[in-house]
Amino acid sequence: MHILIAPNAFKNSLGAAEAAAAIREGLMESRLRCTCECFPVGDGGDGTGELIIKHCGGVEVPAEVHDPLGRKIHSSFGLIDDGKTAVVEMANASGLRLLKPGEYDPLHANSTGTGELMKHALDKGVNKIILCIGGSATVDGGTGILHSLGIHFSDAQGKMLNPLPEKLNDLDRVDDSGLDKRILNSRMVVLCDVQNVLLGKDGAANTFGPQKGAGLAEIIKLEEGLTKLRDVVFQKTGSDMALMKYGGAAGGMAAGLAALLNAELVSGIEEFLSLTHFERALSRADLVITGEGSIDIQTLQGKAPFGVARMAKEKIRLPGGREISVIGLAGKVPLKTPPELKHYFDVLLSINHEPMELPAALANTRHNLYRTARALGNLLSLVRH
Repeated sequence: MHILIAPNAFKNSLGAAEAAAAIREGLMESRLRCTCECFPVGDGGDGTGELIIKHCGGVEVPAEVHDPLGRKIHSSFGLIDDGKTAVVEMANASGLRLLKPGEYDPLHANSTGTGELMKHALDKGVNKIILCIGGSATVDGGTGILHSLGIHFSDAQGKMLNPLPEKLNDLDRVDDSGLDKRILNSRMVVLCDVQNVLLGKDGAANTFGPQKGAGLAEIIKLEEGLTKLRDVVFQKTGSDMALMKYGGAAGGMAAGLAALLNAELVSGIEEFLSLTHFERALSRADLVITGEGSIDIQTLQGKAPFGVARMAKEKIRLPGGREISVIGLAGKVPLKTPPELKHYFDVLLSINHEPMELPAALANTRHNLYRTARALGNLLSLVRH
């Protein structure tokens, strides 16, 4: 039996590569006679860029940029396709992981540093930028990135505004005359891991604001600011940021770049699997094991395990027309599996074997993955015999 191990990261606990290694270790120490291939995956979330660079044999390029609060930091981006394509990880410049919990401040955090990474990439002569946007600390509609690339924002009196979310309510005009033209001559692909729109109860401020430190008053102000940005950009371009699928991703950054830079907003996992030629690895597999922190009905909205399972079920057939079986491992799975999930996952297993508080569960993720994989291997060995 050849097993393809393709998990996403287990958020706040274990990266995708570490999760894959733990699963492989458990299988190898079981009684199952098998070979394993680790193929950690990402759907645009934090760490996706690093995986793309590794899978594609790219290189990392160091760069100095500003973090979400304007402090200089050492960061990096990747080059693949013989240096023609840049892979920019938003979290490397504008990520929550760059801040201490007490520093979370979505009214003042901005995405300027990510724009600076993009400029460094353009200086290397790339003609395509892949932007992975998970894990951001910002709800600025992408204004920080746009500012770094030469777009200016001003109020009704013509006064230049800092690219800060708290200033968006004063926005009256967007001036793109100073835009770095190299960006318009490059293809920009934004890997999105959520389908949220820009505004409303499922929008960027209401959904992601609390994760980035916003209380009720801040959420209201962020929503008002993003609404103002939408109105001003619509008057300028005729493009409605509020109607864009994926537009709310990364605090509305996806919508801002799509409207003003013609960025392509795509399903992160679908683009990842295509870029990394996942189908080749899949064609060699008898069984696929995927997973992430939680697998439920929302997984079907484009999360990594769904992308892996769908490709296994729809793209590949084993000899005799048999489907590849897919097992999903997660910290949390439904007590009763919905039919929609059953269509893609043959088995869902929780890696937690006893009741425990969330911090303890997160701390034990690696061991629980190993233990579950070893038990799974032993069970499969019984079936094989």
